[in-house]
Amino acid sequence: MKRAGMLRQVSDFSDFSRGHWLQELLCQGEEPSRVQSSPDGQHLLVLQKSRPPPLPRVVAFQRHSISGADLERNWQPPQPALVGLLFLQSPVTLGSWVLAIVWEHGRTEVWHFVVALGWQLLQTLELCQGARARITSVCSQGASLVWCEERPPLDAHSDMSKCAFRFCVCTRALEVGDQGVRLGTVRIVLHNSPEYQVLASPQHVFLVPVAASFATTSKFLLIWHPEKAKLTITAPSAGFIHSKVLRSSSESDFRKLLLGSVGLLSGLAPLDIHTSAVSNSEGLLLVSTKGAVNMVEPDGTQRHIFDLEGGPLAQGSSVQLKTFGSILACMLAGVLYLVDQNSGRLIEKKILSMKEVHFLESLGEEDSIQFLTQTGIYGFSFSKAEDSSRPEPCLVEMVFEEACRYYQRRSLSSSKLTVEKLKKGGVFQAPVALAAILQHSLRQKQKPARGLQDTYAKLLSTMSLELQSYMSLELLKTCVVCAPESEVESYCEELVEQEVSRVLHSDMDKDNLAYLNSVFASFPRAAWKATRNCLQLQQNGDGLLVARATPEVWKKVLGGPQQEEVGQNGVVPLFELICASFLRFKPKWLPSFVELTQQYVSISWAYSSKEGPEGRVPLYKRALGVLARKNKCSEANDEMELELLLCSKRPKAVLQALHLLIRLKRWQRVVEVAEKFSKLSPLLNKEIFTTLLAEFAQHRELDPYLDTLWLLCPAELTASDILTVVLQHLPHSQEDPVPFSSEGNQLTVGLLKPLLQRVVQRPCVQDEMYSDALQSPTFPPPTPPREH
Repeated sequence: MKRAGMLRQVSDFSDFSRGHWLQELLCQGEEPSRVQSSPDGQHLLVLQKSRPPPLPRVVAFQRHSISGADLERNWQPPQPALVGLLFLQSPVTLGSWVLAIVWEHGRTEVWHFVVALGWQLLQTLELCQGARARITSVCSQGASLVWCEERPPLDAHSDMSKCAFRFCVCTRALEVGDQGVRLGTVRIVLHNSPEYQVLASPQHVFLVPVAASFATTSKFLLIWHPEKAKLTITAPSAGFIHSKVLRSSSESDFRKLLLGSVGLLSGLAPLDIHTSAVSNSEGLLLVSTKGAVNMVEPDGTQRHIFDLEGGPLAQGSSVQLKTFGSILACMLAGVLYLVDQNSGRLIEKKILSMKEVHFLESLGEEDSIQFLTQTGIYGFSFSKAEDSSRPEPCLVEMVFEEACRYYQRRSLSSSKLTVEKLKKGGVFQAPVALAAILQHSLRQKQKPARGLQDTYAKLLSTMSLELQSYMSLELLKTCVVCAPESEVESYCEELVEQEVSRVLHSDMDKDNLAYLNSVFASFPRAAWKATRNCLQLQQNGDGLLVARATPEVWKKVLGGPQQEEVGQNGVVPLFELICASFLRFKPKWLPSFVELTQQYVSISWAYSSKEGPEGRVPLYKRALGVLARKNKCSEANDEMELELLLCSKRPKAVLQALHLLIRLKRWQRVVEVAEKFSKLSPLLNKEIFTTLLAEFAQHRELDPYLDTLWLLCPAELTASDILTVVLQHLPHSQEDPVPFSSEGNQLTVGLLKPLLQRVVQRPCVQDEMYSDALQSPTFPPPTPPREH
């Protein structure tokens, strides 16, 4: 059974950037209109509407004094009102948040918080498509924005019954990436509807009617299920009524949606809603004017949770609702009610000296409640008596010790970071979250675990496979230690494969790279097999090497720490490690592997990008560096160097390979390479032909291939250009030249004649331009034959 601890002050305003200013705002005569915290509790937004002079503004405060520029946004009263402040998870940086500020006329500013830089404006967007549209309510659901907008009729004298159904509920994807913010197309969920307040849970959107102008429409709620494209009609007094899948835009009409349920709806009691909020268990919390707290589940069913004391609620009274794990916190007129939302049992009732509090997101502590007041941050913590004496597992302690080393290396402060500071500070949420998940997982093996904090439940589902892999890895290590000598090798191969796979799916920093170097050095054959399996390397039916590795693994292979970053301590980058394994165990695959990596680089990184591996040292040169470190000059090494140069298909590398073949006097291969790579570009064709023409002028080794060589002659070369190249590269003789040499290796005009004839007879560029005119009948016409 859970019990609440004493009310304690967690911290004062020194936890926040500009804490004195935040305290002044809270202590003013009029309370701020809205105080909202980010889901991780690190950022606090204050929306203030009434202050002298009357200039509305939004002010952001960072908790734990995160460095960076603060956000203060104000606007003149003629500008439309602010309708939404939404925190969105940034997919670019883990743990980073994006703030969307939405105004009534649809204009949306998207801000991104970057540590050490602060809040930065990413982009200003327009949500609505019509200039006359007006947003009345907005929320965020996953990576999309959902809002209710008013579309006034064009005719000002329209029927009032039609004007009541002038609203529509829309949704639009909001994608935040490295290149900026992109809005998806507008999708209409419901049109021709009354005004609704939209409230989003992680999987559903609740539509709560705003005004009771029409008796029929104010008797039920709507629940939209985005994944199923389905709308559910439910009423607190009757439960689930009807559900319909919206297959087309015509089915999204509000009146058509109600056609089959009008008779049932007319007999229901009107809604009695004083306050509404979304629970962390995906349900909708409703507080009636009589003080009853109910939960509407996503399937449309309803259950009663608790009754607030004090009788009927006044019209202007404020009720604040917030769920922390399985605890529901209700604040009414200075009284804080803590209720178990599963059983409805009142856990604690506290009478506070302050009338207004602002609930904050809990900072990683399971079953803890925190709220902001005019004097600081206060909180309750819940505990079980039987859990207080249980020591934490060694694995959890290792998490905090590793986190200490990790954050200490990246810290600019000279103060020593300890495990105790890490647990109590609340600044670094990653180790706290991981420790809570590990404790939850380890308890499940020993005895039934208490419920994991809901903010970590989604993370646990994401990490479930990694946790299973970790447990199987620990089991495998135990098998290696206890196995007989005959089975150690097979266990080691499996262990190396799991370790290589684990590192390739984690951050490739210097420590992990050094660890991989030691694995490859200690278990070279096992590491080679693990690399093949992780990259899924195999030959297809045509004998070509293919790889089916994920883009994340490719980026670890190519984009990890480079040689200039790891230093000269014997540690080499991962790409070089893999190339060395290819040279040792499968050398004929290395050129194909380099070609595969170049294909991936061309897709994943922009041309000449400094972030990509080709922006530093070309991959074929890195592979050649691995080959050079073998310190063995052999025919096989020359062939490997040649293949690596050619597989890059870079002009300089192709010419270097051509010169290598000429030096090795492999003339048949010289001509084959020239014939193949001359097709890549005209400039490379000219360079190759000029190189071979110079060789032709010096000796007679290329004479058997002259027919093929002359076909490679570029179109822009003239007879004068050819003769110039030949004369420049004629071998120098010590004796006076004679017309007829006895050596038989001199260049003669007869050998050069076919090329010169080919060039002279080739139509020039101007002839091609006027080919139509040249093919016309001759003028004047020929003289007719004379008659005798």
